[in-house]
Amino acid sequence: MSFDLDLSKRLGEAEIACRIEAGAGLTVLFGPSGAGKTTILNMVAGLVEPNAGHARVRGETLFEAAAGIDLPVAERRAGYVFQEPRLFPHLRVRANLLYGWREGGLDVDETIALLGIAHLLDRWPRTLSGGEARRVAIGRALLSNPRFLLLDEPLSSLDRARREEIMALIERLRDTMQLPILMVTHDREEAARLGTRIVEI
Repeated sequence: MSFDLDLSKRLGEAEIACRIEAGAGLTVLFGPSGAGKTTILNMVAGLVEPNAGHARVRGETLFEAAAGIDLPVAERRAGYVFQEPRLFPHLRVRANLLYGWREGGLDVDETIALLGIAHLLDRWPRTLSGGEARRVAIGRALLSNPRFLLLDEPLSSLDRARREEIMALIERLRDTMQLPILMVTHDREEAARLGTRIVEI
């Protein structure tokens, strides 16, 4: 079981809850903006503490309210790609990638080749297009030796050409990396094309 999630979080008058049991591949959280999809990712990553339930990824318990288990963010080893690339503006692309590298992680040169970003390594983040910055952010997440990937609207704010480029990259990651992926989108076409399974929120 890649993702075994049974989580709930009360936010003011609203409650966000999900129950997901998913095997290998890419699981899409699909639904309108404001439905709580990003909050679910943040609960899995450990950035938001659920009020109840459990989160298990690849058989490891990350959170279980009843048992008092709540692993720190670093120990969860999530490769998280946020809606905005969040690259360090004072570091060139190569340094941004290496910042995320962890012992046992993917080979840096192989990852650069997979992402097609060798020509960007000496560039500053401010000079990158939206698609280029997104690829660098995905590369930094992959080099952190993650146990799973969390992708929050990875195709948002991209033009059609860049969107196609990143979709093709996500398909390659899904099909070759053998990493469980949990991805958020509100776009039905993206969900249908990329998702091994779709969970409507």
